[in-house]
Amino acid sequence: MLSRTADSLFWTGRYIERADYLARILEATLRLAAIPTREGASEGVWAGAVASAGMADAFAALGSAPNERSVREFLAFAPDSDSITTCITRARTNARSVRTALTTELWEAINGAWNGLAEQGRPTRRDDFVNFLEWVKTVTLSVEGASSRTMLRNDAYWFLKLGAAVERADNTARLLDVKYHLLLPEGERVGGQLDYFQWTTLLREVSALTAYRWVYRDNVKPWLVADLLVLNRQMPRSLASCQSEIVSCLELLAADYGRRGLSQRIANTRLMQFEEATIERIFQSGLHEYIQAFLDQNNRLGQAISEQYLS
Repeated sequence: MLSRTADSLFWTGRYIERADYLARILEATLRLAAIPTREGASEGVWAGAVASAGMADAFAALGSAPNERSVREFLAFAPDSDSITTCITRARTNARSVRTALTTELWEAINGAWNGLAEQGRPTRRDDFVNFLEWVKTVTLSVEGASSRTMLRNDAYWFLKLGAAVERADNTARLLDVKYHLLLPEGERVGGQLDYFQWTTLLREVSALTAYRWVYRDNVKPWLVADLLVLNRQMPRSLASCQSEIVSCLELLAADYGRRGLSQRIANTRLMQFEEATIERIFQSGLHEYIQAFLDQNNRLGQAISEQYLS
């Protein structure tokens, strides 16, 4: 496969995953912002949404205060940022350039999502905006379903899945870090009602609240949420599960091409670290520091994948 074809497939997977994640961030933030809190706390919630998206610097450059209107516009519709509409548009552009590598069903799902943007418009009323977020989650799920049900298990599929797994790992790490490190307003009690609601909302954001109850059969507790989203391989969005998916895709690519490289070595080393880790050790060394190290490693892995396969 040509490197430019692999690159387009990889980024199609990443952009679709990112669009879904941004919709989930905005949906959860609307819930959190509706909670009565002390004056000024709502601004912190919307700033947390931008931080969870990994776009705090880009938003700060606009000079706008982080409120519902500005953050909704920035994360959902801004044409010059990695907004939802931009991600879907870029996914469609990449998919179009490799149209022959995709099944008809997958192309129609991606192209249909892009066509649907014009029909959805830029809703301003909150109810309409919530419906828009639900639509985004539905169309991105249809893309994932079309790929898993219709694509041959060959290098095109593995690059598509690899991009989604790398993006998902990055997103889960940022989300967990923002909640643990930034989101609880100053003066609010750890373990209090607001803290509990925020952790519950985080679980809803990644469709993991039911899974949490099945696994732990306990009230929502920060260290158990972290255990689920960091180490539990049964949870599809956990860091360990994403890393396992990354390793699987890279090993299959290595088998297809008859050669292993730096990306396989980095990915396998990090998977071994997950096998040796416990949530107690992670909290002892600092969850924030652990996640920051993971994000750095994920960026390094992405660069290694790019140099080995995509350029």
